[in-house]
Amino acid sequence: MFGTAPRWFSAVFGLVVTALASCSGSTGSSSAGGDSLELLNVSYDPTRELWKQLNEAFVPYHAQATGRKIAIRQSHGGSSSQARQVIDGLEADVVTLAIWQDIDAIHKAGLIAEKWEQRLPNGSLPYSSTIVFVVRKGNPKRIKDWSDLVKAGVQVITPSPKTSGNGKLSLLAAWGSVVERGGSPEDAEKLVTGLYKNVPVLDSGARAATATFAQKGIGDVHLTWENEAHFEVAEAGGELEIVYPPISVLAEPLVAWVDANVKRKGSEADAKAYLEFLYTPQGQEIIAKNHYRPTNPNTLAAHEKDFPKLELFSVQKVFGGWNQAQEKFFAEGALFDRIYSPAAK
Repeated sequence: MFGTAPRWFSAVFGLVVTALASCSGSTGSSSAGGDSLELLNVSYDPTRELWKQLNEAFVPYHAQATGRKIAIRQSHGGSSSQARQVIDGLEADVVTLAIWQDIDAIHKAGLIAEKWEQRLPNGSLPYSSTIVFVVRKGNPKRIKDWSDLVKAGVQVITPSPKTSGNGKLSLLAAWGSVVERGGSPEDAEKLVTGLYKNVPVLDSGARAATATFAQKGIGDVHLTWENEAHFEVAEAGGELEIVYPPISVLAEPLVAWVDANVKRKGSEADAKAYLEFLYTPQGQEIIAKNHYRPTNPNTLAAHEKDFPKLELFSVQKVFGGWNQAQEKFFAEGALFDRIYSPAAK
């Protein structure tokens, strides 16, 4: 589809590290040692562009407020995989992951304090999002709603719900699209089962799935984050289009500082200031311009035309929360394991 690999393709896999300011002259302390200050933000897969812009804005903002220079490193990957990396020792100062469950897993491992959701405004939710469709130019398979994903001959690209927040949210969006419109759980399972029969490959994260669809040209429809859909279409030069289904899941990517790490590194105040910046008018504007739905109502209203209206349901409303959704759909031997068999592909 593209003549040469787009600018994001080389950064699809692994750890992406970005130093955005010199560490010299800082009066803080960190794992970098000396008088330097360095924060590591462990985030989910398709947030590279968002955090690049937020970091570039925060560095001078923080320097003006505190007189200290700072460097920020980024790590990106499938949200659940990233949580596991932090639990296993990746020294994140902050985690900005795709779903509540992944940050809470880090809390349950003893690295984040009790009641962590209450430490920042709006329940530690600086922005929201949803899952939409990306299709080929002209939408040749006429894909408009979730039921269209089970049609014969339609190939669906979505990342694995075992490792990716995008993958989990896509499955829950499909299920909820049935039960929220009056269908039974049996109807929902039938749709989800048919959907995954049409999935030719499961990538580990959202950006890898973008590469499969846009770079490799596999599939007819890509289930992805709203922000990633805009990014993907912009990179495609007119070869891809966004389709908003009538109903989808409300995605709520929360944020937190990692208490055990910031206390050891002496970076707690700076990590807190970094996440508080997301709620400032400047931070909210950057969020909106990157096609994440800001939580500040004034910023959201100013960008209303950028966010088409659709019915959004929460994981709490339809599934009783992330713990219940995990147990029913994503745990070992749960629904996803029952309906998806890669050996049958």
